[in-house]
Amino acid sequence: MTKLLEWLFGGSVVAAVWALVTFDLLDLSLPQTYREVAWPMPLYLLVSFGCYSLATVGYRVATFNDCDEAAKELQEQIKEAKEDLRKKGLKM
Repeated sequence: MTKLLEWLFGGSVVAAVWALVTFDLLDLSLPQTYREVAWPMPLYLLVSFGCYSLATVGYRVATFNDCDEAAKELQEQIKEAKEDLRKKGLKM
């Protein structure tokens, strides 16, 4: 099962439970407070997911490692490419 299918399955299960509680489709006779709490739940989940995503991206950017060897290697490759292009007649 791919990650997409896992997420779609999980989302559809959550959506089904939300619909059952919000619209009382199975006549569970749940208290009105349950329905009042369940109604804005998708919005709360969306905001929570956005905050989690923002925090994760911020943490990954803050702890990003520098690759000094890779930077030096890239600079060398750029110099080699420039020299090769000069030999072929390209003026920079």
